[in-house]
Amino acid sequence: MRRTTLIALAAAVSATLTVSACDSSGTDAKPAAKEAAPAVDGQSTNAQPVSALKQGGSVKIAIDQWITQYNVNQVDGQQGDAAEIARTVLPHLFYADAKGVGQPNTAFLVSAKVVSTSPQVVEYQLAPKAKWSDGTPLGWKDFEAQWKALNGSDKAYEAADTSGYDQIAKVEQGADEHGVKVTFDKPYADWTRLFDPLYPAAYIDTPEKFNKGWGEKAPVTSGAFKIGAYDKTAQTITLVPDPQWWGDKPVLDSIVYRVLDRSARTEAFLNKELDEAPALLPEDYKRLVKDPTADIRRGARWDEVHITLNAGRGPLQDVKVRNALQAAIDRKGINASFAKDLSFELKPLNSHFFMPNQAGYKDNSSEFDTYDPAKAGKLLEEAGWKDAGQGKPRTKDGKELALDYTLSAGGSSSQEDQAQLVQQQLGAVGVKVNINKVPANDYFNKFVNTGNFDLVSFRNVDAAYTSKLIPVFQQPQGANLFQNFGSVGSPRIDDLLKRAGQTTDHAEALTLYNEADVEIFKLGHSIELYQRPEIVAARKGLANDGAVGLSDVDYTKVGWQK
Repeated sequence: MRRTTLIALAAAVSATLTVSACDSSGTDAKPAAKEAAPAVDGQSTNAQPVSALKQGGSVKIAIDQWITQYNVNQVDGQQGDAAEIARTVLPHLFYADAKGVGQPNTAFLVSAKVVSTSPQVVEYQLAPKAKWSDGTPLGWKDFEAQWKALNGSDKAYEAADTSGYDQIAKVEQGADEHGVKVTFDKPYADWTRLFDPLYPAAYIDTPEKFNKGWGEKAPVTSGAFKIGAYDKTAQTITLVPDPQWWGDKPVLDSIVYRVLDRSARTEAFLNKELDEAPALLPEDYKRLVKDPTADIRRGARWDEVHITLNAGRGPLQDVKVRNALQAAIDRKGINASFAKDLSFELKPLNSHFFMPNQAGYKDNSSEFDTYDPAKAGKLLEEAGWKDAGQGKPRTKDGKELALDYTLSAGGSSSQEDQAQLVQQQLGAVGVKVNINKVPANDYFNKFVNTGNFDLVSFRNVDAAYTSKLIPVFQQPQGANLFQNFGSVGSPRIDDLLKRAGQTTDHAEALTLYNEADVEIFKLGHSIELYQRPEIVAARKGLANDGAVGLSDVDYTKVGWQK
């Protein structure tokens, strides 16, 4: 539910399938009237001027797991809740508006602009008052250290994403001590996504500091809020205003993040333990909409639900087996079941890079992405997996065709429903699926991020900058999977993505991303399902938050109406 503005894994694992057609009384529910999905800039936040808000108060927000890594540029820091917290307590240089376009955050930036195109040179002028919590002013050395850690030249830095940084030739001081000059050796259109959030040089300038110095804590901050308390026993992280903050003072006294299973959030909201809760699933919506203190808010987020196929191990190393799974899984059936009681119209998702309501969207699905069990069976035969009879797993060299579908124990019942449906569909073509439920706090760090799965379902979110998706599809380098946790890629895809990331011609970039997408579908990288609707229950009176769509949350302006 939360906005991260970082293309990372949202720890909010995909809510997926719902099969109930009855309300709580047991009577048949009437089909919900379908509405078109919101426009690309659709959002509902109860926008209010700060003058209309009470000073003080707290907002209570649920997160999916205890934060183990606050360096969002490190491979274990890509979890969505970690990204949101980090960008609230660290320099957030650009705020995304309703259309996902980055606008300078004047608390940190006086200006930031391209001053030359050949070569491309960007000059930043930092706010003179901007400093780290240890008293050190923000400066060009911070930019330089982050570039060196993330440009891919030193493999000891466990970088989650080198794109953009690997196109920079040098970082140096600008016109004065508050100036930063960044020179690119290749053009990079999405330069505003770099150095955001910014990290302090003294705390990331060695691989040891970068990889381990931000484990379970943020040693230094710089923002309107700082971390006031980490309570691992209570599983809460509390943000409080930083008295050293030089910008607009926040309205709230605190923001409290609490680890809470998705299945428990509706009850927690009704009990006033949370101020926001997902209202997407019909069983949740039907309860939340009756709460007189709840305001149901809807928006259009870049939010992609999919199933990742892992080519890094086992039978899925064979592209024919991955293609067989694409043909054996009934995507339309999953989507229809999920949307049965929703007011939103769910369109099929046939792109890895763009949402159906977004410019650039094109159906790039392959011949394998249409439900065809007969084709799936033929592909498995060609791959050497022999039919063992109805209801039995196929075999090859005396081994059964068996895959693990890894689930988070903290997820919703609908996630388990989806896994069971996939289990049934794949079982029908002779693929045995074992559902492996793992602890919520281990789900990403020990399973998804390390490629320790065969099948897994999660969400990629907030890719308003398309280049943020490059590490999701680029080929891994050794043990560094980037964000391509299923290790499905090719030199051709890498080349197309590299060219897309280097062009400043928007139309050309869209063409290149779509060409790469065609190859991604053919290789069976993942099974695309749908754009997840954004439906949020927010406490009435909560202002400037909720269903934020493509925009960032400015927590200095979040508060309670007078």
